[in-house]
Amino acid sequence: MAKGTIQVHTENIFPIIKKWLYSDKDIFIRELVSNGCDAIAKLKKLVGVGEAQVEDNPQYAVTVTVDKENKTLTFSDNGIGMTAEEVEKYITQVAFSGAEEFLSKYKDDNTIIGHFGLGFYSAFMVADKVEIHTLSCQPDAKPAFWSCEGGTDYELTEGTRTQRGSDVILHISDDNEDMLNFYTVESVLHKYCSFLPTNIYCIDANAAKEETAAEDETTEETSKEPTPINDPNPLWLKQPSECTDEEYIDFYHKVFFDFTPPLFWIHLNVDYPFHLKGILYFPKLKHEMDSSTGQIKLYNNQVFVADNIKEVIPEYLMLLKGVIDCPDLPLNVSRSFLQNDGYVRKVSEHITKKVADKLTSMFKTDRPSYEKYWDDISPFIKFGCMKDEKFYDRIGSSILYKTTDETYVTLEEYLDKAKEQHENKVYYVSDPKQQAQYVSMFQENGLQAVILPHVLDTHFISFAEYKNNTVKFERIDAGLADSLKNDSVEQSEELIQLFKDALKDDQLHIELTSLKNESVPAIVTLDEQSRRMEEMSKMFGGPMMASGPVQKTLTLNMANPAVRALAGCADKELADLTCHYIYDIATLAQTPLSAEQMTEFVSRTGQILNKLFQ
Repeated sequence: MAKGTIQVHTENIFPIIKKWLYSDKDIFIRELVSNGCDAIAKLKKLVGVGEAQVEDNPQYAVTVTVDKENKTLTFSDNGIGMTAEEVEKYITQVAFSGAEEFLSKYKDDNTIIGHFGLGFYSAFMVADKVEIHTLSCQPDAKPAFWSCEGGTDYELTEGTRTQRGSDVILHISDDNEDMLNFYTVESVLHKYCSFLPTNIYCIDANAAKEETAAEDETTEETSKEPTPINDPNPLWLKQPSECTDEEYIDFYHKVFFDFTPPLFWIHLNVDYPFHLKGILYFPKLKHEMDSSTGQIKLYNNQVFVADNIKEVIPEYLMLLKGVIDCPDLPLNVSRSFLQNDGYVRKVSEHITKKVADKLTSMFKTDRPSYEKYWDDISPFIKFGCMKDEKFYDRIGSSILYKTTDETYVTLEEYLDKAKEQHENKVYYVSDPKQQAQYVSMFQENGLQAVILPHVLDTHFISFAEYKNNTVKFERIDAGLADSLKNDSVEQSEELIQLFKDALKDDQLHIELTSLKNESVPAIVTLDEQSRRMEEMSKMFGGPMMASGPVQKTLTLNMANPAVRALAGCADKELADLTCHYIYDIATLAQTPLSAEQMTEFVSRTGQILNKLFQ
């Protein structure tokens, strides 16, 4: 048996770190600005414990200076700084984290961002040379200067910096000159650093020179104080009781550039068993397709990580917009992706629970508001119930159904009201306009149907039947409710045969009844299960899953004078045309006619009119 030590060749690993450590090139800006913020956080900690002294009311800041003329990007901070020994310890040792060492000494400080000791090397993704000018906060410390051209060799000498802190200067390579565009850098800072805990400034060195030259030519001073590009105290860090509705809405507008006010929001504020803060907004959906356009931003100690991390935010919550800040999340070394572990799952489950708790609380304590929001939030809730058993267990009793008389009821409330008319059967409408005739018949008989217009509802009703196995959903045109039928109507085999001969459709079932509304000659009803199977087949582009075509029934209304008169009609041609016409208008009330069917319908209408008035 042989034992040994794995050899790591720095000349080989360094190019890998530079090229493959990060998924996006612009992340180097986030890493270097985060390092500057850490330097300031460390200094504040030392000052707090009496191990360092600073001037009164120090204006802590990280400044990014873009100098296109000299092809440099400079990241400056007035934080803890470094001695030459610390530069050699923290900068020249790959994967040795000064942040981790600091945290091991000051364990109660959760404001430090860095962890892996690799972020600094992201600078070489865009630079062919990097310099550091630094001066430690320690009394009588000497400044240090470090320089490296992207290999394993470096230069470390005494520096010239006179103020506490560090300047990291990147000499941008020729193939990365896009990173010398001031607006590009500013945009990246807004993306990653909008909520870092220290003021971040972005300066265009060339524009500043031009402004200074212009001021020199005039006696009037025109320069202005720079404005931070970030908000160091984002709303999610406050206690919910300290926030106003106006602040929540303003924050929503600022972060998501959505100027339609959100419906409502959930403020997350957890300190045990993990640290988690954030705000989740329920947006106002403009149309059904908006259900896939949510955006939830994940932050780690106020540093932006990514949008819509599915390990933290379940798919069905993705229509929400919001921010989640969880410093305890296990990120990979590039701080771009999550490590998949049980801890992440617990965070995800907690977020889901808080959302469900908010919704059920609103349902119980403020039902009018809950009903007002229901049309917008129902797709998300239904999808969530189908995807997550625990979410359904929490929210299931709060699911509402909008009825054709514009009221909102739970499944239990609907069944309780309708139990004398149709036991454990829920009638629904998928297109209130197209199915208006059926809705009218229901209302005439004091019946209600619920409105389920979304594509998602096709799946949801099957799910609801599964969860409530004694309940059946039936579309309003699937069959006549018992209270609409009149089974005592005298059956006329002659009339039924007349329609069969005229329509020549062996699959069509024909029956007779008497409806309250005598102006309706007939209605077409479809078998619920075969229609559902056909719709699902079309939705997924597959073959028909049912055993055959959708089963149709033509129900003739014997209260209609025209229908009654047909049985004794001596004009065979007129009777045939009328049978087709009645079937056409019954079909029109259920579904649009095809182009060919509509052409024939118009033609028959003309023929009938000619017959009547010739």
